[in-house]
Amino acid sequence: MPPILSLRHYNHDQIVHSHQHTQLVFGLRGQLDFEMDGRGSRIQQQQLAVVPSETRHACGSASGSRCLILDIPDDNWLQQRLGHHSEPGRRLLEKPAALHLSPAQSQLVGWLAASPINDPVISEQGAALLLASLAGGCEPAMQSSPLPLAAIHAHVERHIGHPLEVRDLARLAGLSVPRFHARFVSETGMTPMEFVRRRRVQQGRELLIGTRLAVGEIAARVGYASQSAFTAALSREFGMTPRALRRESLDNRG
Repeated sequence: MPPILSLRHYNHDQIVHSHQHTQLVFGLRGQLDFEMDGRGSRIQQQQLAVVPSETRHACGSASGSRCLILDIPDDNWLQQRLGHHSEPGRRLLEKPAALHLSPAQSQLVGWLAASPINDPVISEQGAALLLASLAGGCEPAMQSSPLPLAAIHAHVERHIGHPLEVRDLARLAGLSVPRFHARFVSETGMTPMEFVRRRRVQQGRELLIGTRLAVGEIAARVGYASQSAFTAALSREFGMTPRALRRESLDNRG
């Protein structure tokens, strides 16, 4: 029997097998393609796969995936550790499924993944706490279409000079803020606000090079509250001040 909690990395090499114990696979980073009983699903952050005992399943990740694995010893362990949560816990584990985690459940998964799970006390009690939380309910994870990244990009471009919040972008995708954040990170490799910040400094750089606008005017146009904040952002991104960027551009033209 493997450890109750473990961290595993998956790659493009497909795994096809079954095991005598029930297993839960929690997405932490990347996307893990799963197939059980002829049904496909994609496990990523804020999602999990329920793999009942003896269920033949296949999984692999073209771009790499990191997951937290919970291997459940047996029914006796469930009864001893979960108490009155054991019966809803059994029902959760009876059928193959891909499920969504609530924000609180996802936070617990992240905390466990960052904990010393080789410690038997943390492993046993953390697994029991997570299962008790899951027994309270999870949403089925439907096959989701890709985020409307073109529409999100266009919205950011149109409103780059104004305050932009994640909830505005999540509304475009028809998702809650936590789910949108997880999906955006999974599909783009950056957080929504990292994307907004990059677009601000990129547009600022383009205006510096392509126009004679004052630096303070450019800062306001791309959404910075002050010229100093814009200068600091450019320096972090490109290692140069606005004046140095303009000078370099003029030198290259000459």
